[in-house]
Amino acid sequence: MVAETQRRELKNTGYEIFVGILSVLSIVNLVLLYVVDDPNLGTVLYAMNWLLSAIFLGDFSYRLVTAESKSRYFFRQFGWADLLASLPFGQVKILRVFRLLRVFRLLRDYGVENIGRSLVKDRAGSALFSLLLMGILVLEFGSLEILHIEQYAAGANITTGSDALWYVIVTISTVGYGDQYPVTNAGRVFGALIIVVGVGIFGTFTGYLANFFLAPSKKPIVTEASSLGDLDARSKLSRVRELMTQQQAAMEEIDLLLQVKGA
Repeated sequence: MVAETQRRELKNTGYEIFVGILSVLSIVNLVLLYVVDDPNLGTVLYAMNWLLSAIFLGDFSYRLVTAESKSRYFFRQFGWADLLASLPFGQVKILRVFRLLRVFRLLRDYGVENIGRSLVKDRAGSALFSLLLMGILVLEFGSLEILHIEQYAAGANITTGSDALWYVIVTISTVGYGDQYPVTNAGRVFGALIIVVGVGIFGTFTGYLANFFLAPSKKPIVTEASSLGDLDARSKLSRVRELMTQQQAAMEEIDLLLQVKGA
């Protein structure tokens, strides 16, 4: 019973891993905000905090809607902690540890072999969550790195956290707006790397969407053997019903004879 409940609580394996890694990232960001006193770093981390908060709020809504017992999820499975941890306030973000612990518990109970088998079986979904995770990681760490490279260079125009975020967004999306650009050789090499990653992410994501919307739906193939098996099963069922009818008729006839004898 407990195993069945945990199985229903576990969502898509790739999704659970995705949420778990984002929970780790959010906790690391929280520590960095309190340890490092840098306003530019704070700008990037605060922006990422709002993004992660939106994702976690969506995760809470998804779990609440799909829960078999909403009250059980909210009160006994720490759904209230998920809701509070989704808010972009430093005082409650530590509650994201509860989400991380739940994901770890569910995946541990599910087993390593089952996790691997599930990821291989749902390759498209696993690839989608991997792409989303890669995009988020590139957005955060790409912004921090390009800011580190360019911030104090002569003639630099990427000098703040918002500049770095804007540059990475327009670069990873391959738009190339052009108002922010690296002026150092190291920055250009790193920018080229972001472009390549962006092309890969959006190219794969476009292919996934095309396959999702345009691929024909798979219908079960009925083979001749299975068809004959169904016919044989229906024939046996019909024969059983016929025997039961005959038995019922015989019982009625015996009752009638007993009534005549008693009279």
